[in-house]
Amino acid sequence: MELIFQYVLKLLPYLPLNFFVILCGGLLIGIFVGVVIALPRLYHTPVLRHLSYLYLSFVRGTPVLVQLFIIYFGLPQILLTTGIDMRRTNPLFFVVIAYGMNWGATISEIIRGSVNAVSRQQIEAAYSIGMDSFQVLRRVVLPQAIVVAAPNFFNLVFSALKNTSLAFAIGVMEMVSRGRGMGLVSNHAFEAYLALGIIYYAVYLALMRLFSLAEKRLSRYRLA
Repeated sequence: MELIFQYVLKLLPYLPLNFFVILCGGLLIGIFVGVVIALPRLYHTPVLRHLSYLYLSFVRGTPVLVQLFIIYFGLPQILLTTGIDMRRTNPLFFVVIAYGMNWGATISEIIRGSVNAVSRQQIEAAYSIGMDSFQVLRRVVLPQAIVVAAPNFFNLVFSALKNTSLAFAIGVMEMVSRGRGMGLVSNHAFEAYLALGIIYYAVYLALMRLFSLAEKRLSRYRLA
């Protein structure tokens, strides 16, 4: 038990890297990509709607690891043709980009589903009392859409936290890859992986509590 506790203490300093990938890839890039992909489908834009669907089908039909390799090996080659050399860029940059592009597809579906969940009658009623498009979005659509989107978004965060372990494939020393190395060197792989499991489960419980409180705060906007 003491050895497992020692592994936990040694692995915890690597946990912020996992959160960094989630915050930059998931919250910044992922939400931006999600909005860009969702809008053409929400407004039925002829050409862009088909391009959005093509993007979604590709992300759904290929493993995250394959997408990570495509970004890691393909992006520097594409940019090299424009005179930009990224061959010595920190692999973490490509991890953030790849995960942001991947999670953006899921976020776009969350956005589309949550916006469509708001009844058309409420929107028409808001217009009928003199609200403009921005006021309808801010006062009617967004408060209710956020409530619908929250559980799915929280589940995405849980899934994203576990998927960040794939970053080791291109040389990023995150928590799982560090634990694997420590287990192989010390010949105590079981203890190392058990320590990883304890850390992930503790983070899961903490996030679950945080998200539960957030859902309670949002419940006042819950759809009838």
